[in-house]
Formats: sequence, structure tokens, C-alpha cells
Amino acid sequence: MKIGVLGSGQLGRMLALAGMPLGHSFSFFDASASTCTEGLGPVTVAPFDDIKALTVFAKGCDVVTYEFENVPCNAASAIQAVVPVYPPPRALEVSQDRVVEKEFLQSLGIAVPAFMAASTRDELIAACRAVGTPCIVKTRRLGYDGKGQARISSPEDAERVWEDLGGVPLIVEAFVPFSRELSVIAVRGIDGQIKSYPLAYNIHRAGILHRSEIPAPGISQSLAQDAYSIAARVLNELQYVGVLAIELFEVDGKLVANEMAPRVHNSGHATIDGSTTSQFENHIRAIAGSALGSAVSRAPAVMYNIVGTLPPEQSVKDIQCAKLHLYGKSPRPGRKLGHVTLIHPSADDENALEQLVRGER
Repeated sequence: MKIGVLGSGQLGRMLALAGMPLGHSFSFFDASASTCTEGLGPVTVAPFDDIKALTVFAKGCDVVTYEFENVPCNAASAIQAVVPVYPPPRALEVSQDRVVEKEFLQSLGIAVPAFMAASTRDELIAACRAVGTPCIVKTRRLGYDGKGQARISSPEDAERVWEDLGGVPLIVEAFVPFSRELSVIAVRGIDGQIKSYPLAYNIHRAGILHRSEIPAPGISQSLAQDAYSIAARVLNELQYVGVLAIELFEVDGKLVANEMAPRVHNSGHATIDGSTTSQFENHIRAIAGSALGSAVSRAPAVMYNIVGTLPPEQSVKDIQCAKLHLYGKSPRPGRKLGHVTLIHPSADDENALEQLVRGER
């Protein structure tokens, strides 16, 4: 099939690398000429509100998907008038607004933190008092990797946070005293079949995912089933096709949903080397109408993001269980440049890699 991808970043790159061995070809549409997909297919560079360019792009594809959740809904809908778009545009509508997303999850009986919307400075102050402090304030749209959010310790902080976040519509969420952050990654095919990967245990630094371990240690069967049930409810309600990730808090042995991402996800990168079928291959299989592959882990795997600066490549390769994946990006602070996956890692392996990604060796 000819598969179109909206976006040409590292996720688009990994989708193409997974799909090309299956016989598919790829093209990309992006507002930026800076790309991670060089050599993997042609790139159309045009704004996402250029409906004419989107239509021409769609006519050259059999199916279109996307690698980031901030694709404008009208862009996805314009393409859907020409060829199928998976995941469906409704998934974008739900996930692009954090208030809408929380209300959607609640409607499916999925636990979420207490929350309130705030569109003015006074509403923010009132919401902080109603939800209670400490609380987390986020922009309703566009925030990612810790951007567009702040922690409020008392209602008196609200004035400053309102200014810091740009005076845009916000969501105020109660602080969740979680023991750890988890994520569930699941895939649904066109025929409605669902497969879920073992839960990932995630550690963030400065709002960016630092480390992700699959399977997460110490997960009971009942907790895993709860996570799979959450994913299945969302997938089926949206008539979803493709990979979905839902970030979760573990609180006193129960799960509270944080947010969802209608795409392949950073916490699932370890599936490339550690699972029978990676999240990227299964996303391609799903949108192409093929049978889904097994989501079983072949080996315990731990992934570390490479952020900001590149570690010495040979030093990484000297760790025998390390699998290095670079995205072809130039270094800059806060930028995801690649990741390393450790298979069956020892404590010494992890310590060595931790020092390398922190620039300490």
C-alpha cells in the first residue's frame, strides 16, 4: 500500500522503517522542511491548513495516518473525504483538548483526577480553591513534554501561573499522589481485534520521558487487566484503528488515567527490540488491514531517551545489550535525538548507560 503520514519526525521515521519490510511505500506531509524521514519517501512541505495541498497529497495515498496528535482536525477530515484516515479524526478531537479528553474518559467509567476548566484569571483562582492545592495547571491544548503546565502550591500562585501560561484556556487537575507512572499501549485492527502490550513503567525528568521499562515490574494480573480494559473501552468507543497509548497513574493499587495519545508512543519504543511485533509494525498492520502481530515481549527491555546532546556512539555500543536508535537530528537542549534500548540489562549496564545519557562519561 501507499501510506501517507502527517508529520515527518522520528515517529514517522520509525513507522516507515517498520512498514517498508512489509512491502509498503511511504510519503510524508509536514509544515516544516526539517525532517527525520530523508530517504524513506517524498515529503510534501505545506501548511496543515492548505486544503488543496492536503487533497493532492491524499490522492497519492491508499491510506493516511499521523505521527502527532496536534494535526488540525479539519486537515484530517479533508483527507478523509479522499482516502481513509486512521486513527479516525474523532480521536484527534477528543485528545486535543484536555477538558474534552477528561470528560470522554469519565463517560466510559475510567477514573481521572478531579478537574475543572478555567478560561479567565478569576476562574483559575476559583478552580484552584475548588480542586484544592497542590494542583497541576495545564493549557487545554498543545502542551507536551512538560510544556504548557505548572504546579500550583496555593491559590496565591494562580496569578503568576496565569501570566506564565499565556492567558489561554486551562485545565486545573488535582494532584495525584501516585506511586509510579505507567502506560498501556494497545492496537486495534479494522476488524475490531485488539492486542495490548505489557504495561510500561515510566520515569520522567523535566517533563520529558527519561526511562521506560517493559514489562513493568511487579504488575499484578488484576492491575494489568484493568489497564487493558481501559484501553479497550477507549478503542471500541472511538472505532479506533491503529496504536493508542494511555498514560496512567498507579494509586494504592488502582489506576487513574492521565492522558491519551492517539499514535505510537515514546514509552513503546522498547517494543522495537523487545517485543515479537513492535508498536510501529502493528500500527502499520492495523491501518493496512492486515492481521495484527503478537504483542508479547520477547525479553525484558529498558529504553532511555537521548535528549539534548549525543553520547559517544562507541561507548553506547560497548554496552553489549544496548540497541542504539538515532533520529538524524542536530543536538539542542530538550530535543529528543534518539533512544537506547537495553535487552536483559544488568544493574551495571543501566548504570553505565545512565551516565552516558546524562553526559557524565
